[in-house]
Order: sequence, then structure tokens, then C-alpha cells
Amino acid sequence: MSAATAAPAVHALLDDLRPRLIQASALERLRLVAEYFPEQAVFSTSFGLEDQLISHLIFAHELPIQVFTLDTGRNFQETYATWNKTLLKYGQPIAVYYPQRENVEQLMLAKGPNSFYESVDNRKECCFIRKVEPLNRALAGKAAWVTGIRAEQSQNRQTMDPVEWDVAHNLVKIHPLFDWTWDQAVAFTKEHNVPVNTLHQQGFVSIGCAPCTRAIRPGEDFRAGRWWWEDLSAKECGLHATAHHNGPDPVVEPV
Repeated sequence: MSAATAAPAVHALLDDLRPRLIQASALERLRLVAEYFPEQAVFSTSFGLEDQLISHLIFAHELPIQVFTLDTGRNFQETYATWNKTLLKYGQPIAVYYPQRENVEQLMLAKGPNSFYESVDNRKECCFIRKVEPLNRALAGKAAWVTGIRAEQSQNRQTMDPVEWDVAHNLVKIHPLFDWTWDQAVAFTKEHNVPVNTLHQQGFVSIGCAPCTRAIRPGEDFRAGRWWWEDLSAKECGLHATAHHNGPDPVVEPV
């Protein structure tokens, strides 16, 4: 969202912060976040490559930015292993937010464990219960949200800013790696011995819940491995179209 929709004071803050962020390194960007939003900045990690890089910068330089994750209950075991390695390496806490038990139980009772394959509406319902609602709790009362988003990840992120006003959560969103390439991120993690999710070695570039993520094939878009069974137009523009699921169950059978 544009800063134009924010209050004038926030608009002025973003206008002041934006040029400083553009000229800064990733570490300097995180230092600016800590400077502008003392004790009110958080970073959300899903333990992918970009997130591990940012966690390294926060932990290694003892920046006062809280790190948290969302445990959807459907994560890969490799993701949990990366989480554990990160705790062991840095000795720093990572807060965790879970879905509300009642909401998960009601969804499973009404629609079963794989309803998200049946329609886009069902998939969004599952995402809301397991990810969006916990994220809302994690961001409540915060002033700044750091993410691992990079412009290279998808076409609609090509014109993004390193800093944005997030209307939905009423806070500033900062992307310290927005102008980094994948190769730069890989090189950094190798140089600094950052724990990396082993799924990346199997062709996974964007890692989410296990039933909804696959490795991408050569030449495919960075996000092609997410909700791959859905019609592409539905994923891009949010139409409530029926997912293409006339074949085998993607969880237990090859697609």
C-alpha cells in the first residue's frame, strides 16, 4: 500500500526514511529500522533462504528487532530442522504463533484435512486460519514489520519500494533485501555459514506449508511451486475460481 493512505506524520516519516534505505546495505537498513522504531520492530521468518540471511544479520549484530515465526501445523520437517539449527547457532529466541485451536478443529471437522485442493476459496480459508490470523496477532501493536521480500521474486514486486505503509496492519513494512538477487543471497549464506533449509538443494525456492509447496522446474517462475494446482489467473488476481484438481491427490500421489 502507498504511504499516501497513511497519516501525514507517517507519510513524512516514510519520505525521510526511504532515501536512506535505498542507499544503505541490508545491515544498515536493519539498523535504521531499529533506530526509527525502537522496541517496536519485528521480523517474520519462515526459515527460507532470505529469512535466514536477515535472521543472521539481526542475531549476529544483536539488533533490537524481535524475530517471530508462524507455525501453521503443516510445515516441512526440513523447516523445523532449520528452525532448530538457527536456535543452536545463535542462541537467540524466536517467538512462535500458532493457529487458534478451535478454528483448526472446526475446519477439519467440516471439510477434512485437504479441503484447500478443492477450490481457491477453501485454500484462502485455510491460509487465513493458519497464517493470516496468527500474523495479525503477531503484528498487533507493532510499528514496523521487516520481511524477506525481494523484487526479483515475482513480477508484481518489480516496482516495489524498500519501505511501504501497510494499511491492513497499520504499520510500516520494510524489505531490507528488496534489491538483492537470489545468487547474492546464496553467496552470503555460504560466506557466513548461515543455516539453510535443505529443501533449497532440492529445487524449492519459496517454502511454505508442505501440502502446498513443490520444487520448481527449470524456467518456471519463482512462485510457481506455491499452490501449483490452481489456475494461474486465480492466483494472480484473486478470482474465486475452482482449482484444477481432477487428477490424483497432490499430497500422496505424483502430479
